[in-house]
Amino acid sequence: MAAAANVSVATVSRALQRPEIVSEATRLHIQEVVKRLGYTPNALARNLRTARTRLIVALLPDIANPFFSQVIRGIEQVAHENGYSVLLGETQSSLVREQAYADMVAARQADGIITMSHRVPAIPMQGRLPVVNACEYVKDQQISSVYVDNVTAARAAVDYLVTLGHRDIAFVAGPPASPICIDREQGYRLALDAAGLPCNPALTAVGDFSIEAGERAIELLLSQGQSFTAVFCSNDEMAIGAMRALASRGLRVPQDISVVGFDDIRFSRYMTPALTTIAQPKNALGREAMSMLIELLNDPEVPPRKRVLSADLVVRGSTAPCPAGKT
Repeated sequence: MAAAANVSVATVSRALQRPEIVSEATRLHIQEVVKRLGYTPNALARNLRTARTRLIVALLPDIANPFFSQVIRGIEQVAHENGYSVLLGETQSSLVREQAYADMVAARQADGIITMSHRVPAIPMQGRLPVVNACEYVKDQQISSVYVDNVTAARAAVDYLVTLGHRDIAFVAGPPASPICIDREQGYRLALDAAGLPCNPALTAVGDFSIEAGERAIELLLSQGQSFTAVFCSNDEMAIGAMRALASRGLRVPQDISVVGFDDIRFSRYMTPALTTIAQPKNALGREAMSMLIELLNDPEVPPRKRVLSADLVVRGSTAPCPAGKT
C-alpha cells in the first residue's frame, strides 16, 4: 500500500486509523489507492499488534425496558465515531450473566464494559478496571460513573404536585437495592418535609420498574383503603401501569388522581393523557459513558470521575390541581 501510494507505512496507517490528522490531499490519495487495490484492513492482525479488540460490552438489566434504547444509541454513536463495536449483554440482573461478560474482558475478548446496573462485576486483572457505570452509580470511587441527580429530580416532581395543592401523595418506589431508587425516595421525602407534610409509610408501595408492578402497587394501595390525590412513580413504566390500574377502578387521570413518572421514555408522551415526568438526558448518558471509557482505555491513569447530568420536569396532561375539597 505504502509503495503504491509513494508514502511511508506510518502515513498509510494514520490515514486509515486516524484520518483527521492527515492532510486532505494525502488522505484522498491513499483512499484512491485503497480502492484501486481492493485493500481490506486485517482486524485480527491489528488487534494482535495493539492488544485491542475494539469491542466493548454494554450490560443492561432488561433489554425490554425502553429507557435503555436511547442510552444504547448514545453509546453506539460515540463507539462508531471512535472505531469501536458494541456488544449488548442483557443480564436480567443475574450475577452469573454479569460475570460471564466480565470474563470476556479478563480474557482479552473485549476491551471494557459499560454497566447500566448498580453492580460492577469482578474482573480478575491487574490495574485500573476498564469499567464505566452509566445511569446508576456505585460507591466505589475508582469506578467512573455518569448519572443524574435523582434526589433533586424526584424532589422537583413532588414539589410540583405540592404546588398544585396535593397533600396526600403516594409513592411507587423502585427496587430497594438500587442507589438511584433510594435517592428518588429521598427526594420524595424531602419534598414532603419541606412542605410540612407527613410522610405516611402506608402510601408507599415497592415495584420492580415494570408496568405490571405499577398496576399492582395501585391495586394494593386502593385495596388497603388508602386515600391519595396524586402518585409519584420511580419510573415511567410503573406510572403507565398506575394509570391503567386507576382507570380500571373508574378513577380519572388527572381529574381524580394526578400521576408523575420518571425517565421520559418515548411512550410517555403518547399516553392518554400524556404523562408528566422527569426527563433524563438518555442519549447524553450513553455518549458520556462511552467517552469516559475510551478516555480510560487510552490512559489508565486518568482520574475516575462521577459526572452528574441535569434532569428536567416535563409537565403534560397527567397532572392537575388537587380536586376541590381534598386539599
